[in-house]
Amino acid sequence: MTTESAFITTLRALATHPAARGLSDDCAVLEIGCETLVLTHDAMAEGIHFLAGQDPADVAWKLVATNLSDLAAKGAEPLGLLLGYQFGHDDTRFAQGLGEALEQFKVPLLGGDTIGGTGAQVLGLTALGRATHRPVPSRSGAKAGDSVWITGALGAAMAGFEALQAGAGDSIAYRRPVPLLAEGQALAPRVTAMMDVSDGLLLDCTRLAQASGVTIALNSQLIPIAVGEERRDEALRWGEDYQLLFTLPPGAAPPCPATAIGSVRAAGPHPLLLDNVPPTGRLGYEHGGNSA
Repeated sequence: MTTESAFITTLRALATHPAARGLSDDCAVLEIGCETLVLTHDAMAEGIHFLAGQDPADVAWKLVATNLSDLAAKGAEPLGLLLGYQFGHDDTRFAQGLGEALEQFKVPLLGGDTIGGTGAQVLGLTALGRATHRPVPSRSGAKAGDSVWITGALGAAMAGFEALQAGAGDSIAYRRPVPLLAEGQALAPRVTAMMDVSDGLLLDCTRLAQASGVTIALNSQLIPIAVGEERRDEALRWGEDYQLLFTLPPGAAPPCPATAIGSVRAAGPHPLLLDNVPPTGRLGYEHGGNSA
């Protein structure tokens, strides 16, 4: 097994608890008494999710923000974080950035673990949240006739990454993304399906379509982008913008700023159509040796 999707397929045989949602969603959803907990865990690796030598304060911020973005996609209220930390080149600076993120997003650090290690630094974070609406939105509820929406422009993180590499220009969108927690909570009672865009719009739309058993048809010219028109195709595949991708019933309007970018159709031969044609090539980022 060399690809992310193949390994997750194997894990599905082990993750049989209903809270796991078949490992086809952003988070686990655990019913406890009259409360519903929403749980997620994301990891980041040096050289993959952040550059070697990058400011550890920014790395800490991004680690928090990416996990909270998963909670946002479920309309959840953050309750706390558990940190898995491998010591790096400036642990004090990491702690400073972590404190900034905790204060900004009003979420407490509850515990975790620290380890030593050699080679590239690997970090993990578990975020715990409380559902603000039930049923908790999933990737699997989109229906034929629904409209497809995105909360904001794509490509800003791509441009930010390039600016950071070049040492010039605005890199904030890549270094310090902002989870759309308020938007997710406002959308939760209205959407039929929702997820955040972390690995590329085309790949994440494909995942949502497959989870829902439908085909999603996107109009590329309706999709807002934060880069020049000549880079539209790249922006749709790059990822890390952490916008919310969601579907609404026919005639429904979102309660927050968002752009309609397509429609949901009955399942066809392909889960995703871009301008009525199945997109080819790499749709987004997948971990593993045979990512494509």
